[in-house]
Amino acid sequence: MHGDDEQQFTSWVDARASALRRAAFLICGDWHAADDAAQTTLTKLYLAWPRLTRRDDIDGYAWRVLTRSLTDEWRRPWRRREHPVEQLPDRAADDRTGQVDQQRLVLDALSGLPGRQRAALVLRFWQDLSVEQTAAALGCSVGAVKSHTSRGLHTLRVRLGDGFLIEQKGA
Repeated sequence: MHGDDEQQFTSWVDARASALRRAAFLICGDWHAADDAAQTTLTKLYLAWPRLTRRDDIDGYAWRVLTRSLTDEWRRPWRRREHPVEQLPDRAADDRTGQVDQQRLVLDALSGLPGRQRAALVLRFWQDLSVEQTAAALGCSVGAVKSHTSRGLHTLRVRLGDGFLIEQKGA
């Protein structure tokens, strides 16, 4: 990569890397997997950077790479051997226990959604992407994004209670 490309890439990474990592965590629910997915995305973006002619849609390319790398990870055979447990091990209490409990409830509810619904919700509401941008990132139609979003929100409302999402948004 040449100097100008290198500088543009570095500027983009400085501005967007933490958002990629957060989105990856919200999609997969595991910080280690999120770090891996974000790093994979940045590596693939670095390799493709000189070939990217539409620099106005780099975010869309990055979201596609991120969601595909997470999907590839979920398909790996060793993932099928992991088994969730009912109760997590005890941990030291935190002063923000109530806030942490609410975050955990939302993350648990998110983790119970199918991958496409979870990805659609994270990209739409946490990353504030439009329906069209989300469709491009997920490689599906606008209608599919609307369907995934609607079904995902319905499931979250059932699991968390209809008032929970409204109260939290206003808080």
